[in-house]
Amino acid sequence: MRGLLALIVVTLFFAGFGSAEAQESEIEALRAAVEQLRADYDARIAELERRLAVAEQSAMQAKRTTQSTKGLQAGTPAGNTGSSAFNPAIGVIFQGQAWNFSRNPDDYAIPGFPFGGEAGPVDEGLGIGETELILNANVDDKFTAWLTVALALEDGESVVEIEEAWVEATALPAGLGMKFGRFFSGIGYLNSKHSHTWDFVDQPLPYQAFLGDQFLDNGLQFRWLAPTDLYMEFGGEVFQGSRYPAGGNADSGFGSYSLFAKFGGDVGANSSWLAGISYLDATAIDRPSGDEDDPLVFNGDSQLTGAQFVWKWSPNGNWKQKNFVFQSEFFWRSEDGNYTLPGGTPLLYDVDQTGWYAQAVYQPVPRWRFGGRVDGLSTDSPGPLFDDSVLSRPGSNPMRYSMMADWSNSEFSRLRLQFTRDEAGPLDDTQWGIQYIHSIGAHGAHAF
Repeated sequence: MRGLLALIVVTLFFAGFGSAEAQESEIEALRAAVEQLRADYDARIAELERRLAVAEQSAMQAKRTTQSTKGLQAGTPAGNTGSSAFNPAIGVIFQGQAWNFSRNPDDYAIPGFPFGGEAGPVDEGLGIGETELILNANVDDKFTAWLTVALALEDGESVVEIEEAWVEATALPAGLGMKFGRFFSGIGYLNSKHSHTWDFVDQPLPYQAFLGDQFLDNGLQFRWLAPTDLYMEFGGEVFQGSRYPAGGNADSGFGSYSLFAKFGGDVGANSSWLAGISYLDATAIDRPSGDEDDPLVFNGDSQLTGAQFVWKWSPNGNWKQKNFVFQSEFFWRSEDGNYTLPGGTPLLYDVDQTGWYAQAVYQPVPRWRFGGRVDGLSTDSPGPLFDDSVLSRPGSNPMRYSMMADWSNSEFSRLRLQFTRDEAGPLDDTQWGIQYIHSIGAHGAHAF
């Protein structure tokens, strides 16, 4: 390394005495030498960081073993050595809001797009959202595990739901990854993100209409990260088929599958981008949607194709001081089968629908962010047999416009104000809301 530096200095000294052509040649040689030096330093730094991570992991494991041994020596009963025996990271996310609608949200509907799954407007008035209890830890040197338990109030009663419960293999070769259990699918950009990381209180219209807010199920996921400078990841999933837009555990419990590909990179020191495509094929058996007491029932195949693009900017990569994010997604859905209307008989249904959103969020100074979002839907006509039903084509394409401002005292707390002008239903609606998001305990880094 020192010899290379000496060579650069000597070359610079004699470069001034040559001809113009020789100087050009020397300049190119110097540039190559500088690039080689930079590459050598980057490689050494990467190796040191790797060794540091291994050393920290070994020290943590030794500490766990020591604490566990001390607990047993002190007389801790067998099987109750405390969390130090396996030391899971534990965190809790608290969420709540106060919301006001100019129209009764109990009657909310979008013609042509009956909601299924968890889709629908935010509850009116004061209330708490889902409280998430998160536990995660390395199982051993080859597996890590994650559990998210959602605690909520529904109709005045406490509800406990296992939102995520998955195990991931961490030691597969050649950039391969595998996850199995219950998890959010990797399709789209927002689907795999927890609600406390959203930039707005609610999901865009296409996520609500096509995925029941978010698509998760019991399944198996494979991923491959290409060994290239450009970020390229390819994945595939197979699911049980029990959740919207699937239903009924079709094909002996292999009722849906997905494919996705993601690409990304940096543009200089200030910007980075991510783009992707995805495909979901879901088979539905007696899938309900719309009114819970008198639902529409769909039997058939639902195919969803999506494209995404995200651009992030921050001066010199200093994300905490100032940043700007633009993101957009487009979806195309095709459903082919039959719908049974309340009190009716099955009717053939073959419709193509599209949905999209675009949003921008800007943080001009630390702690404060401001954002805007536009989202919309469109659909074919299912035919005259569906006239005067919730499946009939609306007179105009459903649209919605949202604005938000939020303040974060730290990465663990956020207060948000949001305004929405909803022109998706039969009658336009003006909505105002405030939201709080607070977390305690372990809080992992968020994905891109």
